[in-house]
Amino acid sequence: MIRRASLVLVGALMGATAMSVIYSAGVPAEAAGASTYKELSVFGDVFERVRAQYVTPPAEDKLIENAINGMLSSLDPHSSYMNAKDAEDMQTQTKGEFGGLGIEVTMEDELVKVITPIDDTPAAKAGVLAGDYISEIDGQSVRGLKLEDAVEKMRGPVNTPIKLTLIRKGADKPIELTIVRDVVAVQAVKSRVEDDVGYLRIISFTEKTYPDLEKAIEKIKKTVPADKLKGYVLDLRLNPGGLLDQAIQVSDALLQRGEVVSTRGRNPDETRRFNAGPGDLTDGKPVIVLINGGSASASEIVAGALQDLRRATILGTRSFGKGSVQTIIPLGENGALRLTTALYYTPSGRSIQGTGITPDIKVDEPLPDDLKGKMVTEGESSLRGHIKGQSETDEGSGSAAYVPPDPKDDVQLNYALDLLRGKKTDPSFPPNPDKAVSAK
Repeated sequence: MIRRASLVLVGALMGATAMSVIYSAGVPAEAAGASTYKELSVFGDVFERVRAQYVTPPAEDKLIENAINGMLSSLDPHSSYMNAKDAEDMQTQTKGEFGGLGIEVTMEDELVKVITPIDDTPAAKAGVLAGDYISEIDGQSVRGLKLEDAVEKMRGPVNTPIKLTLIRKGADKPIELTIVRDVVAVQAVKSRVEDDVGYLRIISFTEKTYPDLEKAIEKIKKTVPADKLKGYVLDLRLNPGGLLDQAIQVSDALLQRGEVVSTRGRNPDETRRFNAGPGDLTDGKPVIVLINGGSASASEIVAGALQDLRRATILGTRSFGKGSVQTIIPLGENGALRLTTALYYTPSGRSIQGTGITPDIKVDEPLPDDLKGKMVTEGESSLRGHIKGQSETDEGSGSAAYVPPDPKDDVQLNYALDLLRGKKTDPSFPPNPDKAVSAK
């Protein structure tokens, strides 16, 4: 088992609960050419003209910050600049506790789009749904705002109210919700016993994830005797990702050996490989992993590793397809730069960027009547300006991101339980570790 923490982390979707990524103090690979510095002088001229002649005196620090973000956003959807406060907030969030509403968001068509509300948070309790668009915050339109500015407006002191105006596909008119901010302490792992099966749901990959998983498995073992325990369901649906070292440790918790993931940057010498060691917390019990369109980044690393090494059967629908790695480059008191610097690859050497993880057993989760036609299926491949994956096709990535609140209605979960109990059979279950696929 890997016990030491790694400095390498993988980013989740940037938003109100954005996860951290790689911490590094990188330097440019080579000096810029003369033509580049000539273009920078043009920028300086434009800046001076705006500063001196714009109809109202602009905030100079905001001009520069917006210019930097404009440059970064032209690269891909996950590169951005964080001022000092945002950088500090990101470090806080990786600890698994933060203040706010509890929603994962991104920016689309000048509106804030909800990727997913986190369980048991103010947003989830108020009825915010994945796919909702936030058009106004406290009566102010979000059009023209950067994502970071919109997120900042949603943050605030605990026990203070905020009014969100939501546009929901299929709704006749905008929906107005008043939500009271709270400390969002994200429980990294939820677990329970489904009679003779251990159920483990990883909500996000924070510093708490592996310790919480270890405790959850131990609790299940104490509840169900080994000779009665049929296996485990590892639920990664609606998991937006997080820390890479936690994804590696979660994978390693179920593996005895083999490469978990590799990251490959611009230069060949930047390739890094992470391997599992002996020690399986589940004692070799069968494992089925659930994924859907809300499974992204770190959760895709876990699913990809367990799939390639034939340790678990992957069930559900195609994952989000975020296969890029970001680096957080500290800029001292000026904040930090979040820059895409590498792609990650599963043990077989495949990049899931723009393609996602294809399940071994495809099982669709039916939508209830009140959500039909109201949830838009999206993935990394549909994000404007995304890095095109080496295996990306017109089919793209992503799928529906819906999980029924009542386990009795959960088709994917119940399919997994039937497989573990022998009520259903499939050639993909149980997988054969002797047929593990590794990079050539």
